[in-house]
Amino acid sequence: MNQQLAGYAPTPIAARMENHGRSMLKVAMASGQDLFARTGSMVAYEGFIQYEPNPPAARQVASQWITGEGAPIMKCSGDGLLYLADYGADVVVMNLNNDSLSVNGTNLLAFDAHLQWGVEKVKGLAKFAGQGLWNVQISGTGWVALTSRGTPIVVDCGRGEDETYVDPDALVAWSPELKVKGKRSFKASSLIGRGSGEAYQMAFSGRGIVVVQPSEDSTDRLRIRG
Repeated sequence: MNQQLAGYAPTPIAARMENHGRSMLKVAMASGQDLFARTGSMVAYEGFIQYEPNPPAARQVASQWITGEGAPIMKCSGDGLLYLADYGADVVVMNLNNDSLSVNGTNLLAFDAHLQWGVEKVKGLAKFAGQGLWNVQISGTGWVALTSRGTPIVVDCGRGEDETYVDPDALVAWSPELKVKGKRSFKASSLIGRGSGEAYQMAFSGRGIVVVQPSEDSTDRLRIRG
């Protein structure tokens, strides 16, 4: 191999999921260890891997994705190495240990198929934005990969008594154990988020983490245009 390209070659397998650079996910596939991944995210693979678009497990909850928060998924199975990406977005790999995570569907790249998952409505926000906010909640022990538009920050909300406020368009994921409420911002609406109109923030309190990306999602999840 050309020495100038040697640094980009695949690295030895160290875990079920790991980063290959900032913007690519490498998954070690094995029989009986199926994976759910964002449809269209496969960029390369080695070995024998099969893909099933819109599997039955996804169809069961597809009707709940009425707000555009979800993303179509495919089931991946087989043996080999699978590489996934999402238009150059940063990839964040997490290993849940009998834990749970609430994820913005547009930021969900892949997760172990044996994990429990479903679409849930975030409590306490409906009065701020009509139908409210729907997220994908994943729980159990296994691997999850998220995407972030730029290097994210992970805020530990258990360090103090103060609430953590996040623009919902920049929100990637959070611990479901956190208490969530909405906050209106009138005077600062022209300074927070993109565009004009009445702006909202999500306030988190309790013990847990919040993952925030430095680039706002294009869905304007809790914003009312005026």
